[in-house]
Amino acid sequence: MKQLPGLLVALVLAASGALAGPGRVVSMNLCTDQLAMMLAAPGQLVSVSHVATDRRMSPMADVAGAYPANHGQAEEVYLMKPDVVLVSAYSGAATTGMLTRLGIRVEVFQPANTLADVRDRIVQMGEVLGRQEAAAALLADYDTRLAALQVTGEDRPRAALYGANGFTSGPLTLAGQIVQTAGFDNVAGELGFDFFGALPLELLALSDPDMLITSSPYPRAGRAEEIVKHPVVRDLATRTGTSGMRDADWACGTPYVLNAIEGLAAERAALIEAGG
Repeated sequence: MKQLPGLLVALVLAASGALAGPGRVVSMNLCTDQLAMMLAAPGQLVSVSHVATDRRMSPMADVAGAYPANHGQAEEVYLMKPDVVLVSAYSGAATTGMLTRLGIRVEVFQPANTLADVRDRIVQMGEVLGRQEAAAALLADYDTRLAALQVTGEDRPRAALYGANGFTSGPLTLAGQIVQTAGFDNVAGELGFDFFGALPLELLALSDPDMLITSSPYPRAGRAEEIVKHPVVRDLATRTGTSGMRDADWACGTPYVLNAIEGLAAERAALIEAGG
């Protein structure tokens, strides 16, 4: 795993100074797990979700192994005696509602749909944890690295995001902004997909992208991933550049999206050099 410089700074700051925020924090969501592990003071974060140790989805799986895991059940979280619980807007309403009725403070984090949203989530986590100084350091590093990664110039290959069930992401999504910042034009935008949707196989073939970006297959994958193995997709991958998305860097709106941009920008440079 590539270590983020800003994360190192934030961890140093988190290890020092008085704790001004809640003393016992439980995170029930993969994305809040990561931000909390980056910013929490020692002993402040007492549990992360069980998904946080899944290397396919979590870039901080090694760090997460040091924390007790929870499975998002109200009963188990309540017994941890948290001062605050961190959840996603998509966390189960029954669970969050029960915790609220039990008198536990629940902080809801909206998903990051843009690179700017990543900044907002860092700030929000810093405020919730009372770790504003650590959050400011992480934010400054995020802004600096993002600015350095911006690809300029007119030479912009066309890329298509294509995953299970033909799922694609348009330019008004976090994945779409990662693609754009790395120096690609997004085929989904050309075809009218501003946000998310299922891209028909025929349209993918006719779009003839310069780069095909696919998600990493899971062991014992379901039928939803069969379309990624279709001969048309394999032929496109053979004729054009192809990139295997590291889901862990793309899944959440955290500074790890910078790794996704950096890797994709390097593949763009190689594609251009090769005459793609």
